[in-house]
Amino acid sequence: MTASKTAYRTVTRQIEVRVRPTFLPERSSPENSYFFWAYTITLTNLGRETVQLKPRHWRITDANGRLQEVKGAGVVGEEPVLKPGEHYEYTSGVPLPTPSGFMVGTYGMVTEAGEPFDIDIPAFSLDCSHAARTIN
Repeated sequence: MTASKTAYRTVTRQIEVRVRPTFLPERSSPENSYFFWAYTITLTNLGRETVQLKPRHWRITDANGRLQEVKGAGVVGEEPVLKPGEHYEYTSGVPLPTPSGFMVGTYGMVTEAGEPFDIDIPAFSLDCSHAARTIN
């Protein structure tokens, strides 16, 4: 696994989202235009109210400008509840047909009182060592 040196961060309504992407050469096949990244996301509740993550909405763009949108319930099959001061971490993955791209998105959250709101997932870069080469 290629270690990631960059962490991306944003805070919306006192919920911090940190992302650490990592290129996985062992799961990639550049000769077949298949590049795979893992990304680890840590959500931290910096506020005073308990919240729950409900839907997610990702916008994934490859180096050719092709956009893929992914919407669904929760993350990795869970809808975590975060009390004040708590954090939740998960790792997922994404393949691209190009050696670089980026992801950005939102999580739909809901307070204990039932108030829905969205939080931002920071835009993060997906780059690998093959990005400098021309892949046909």
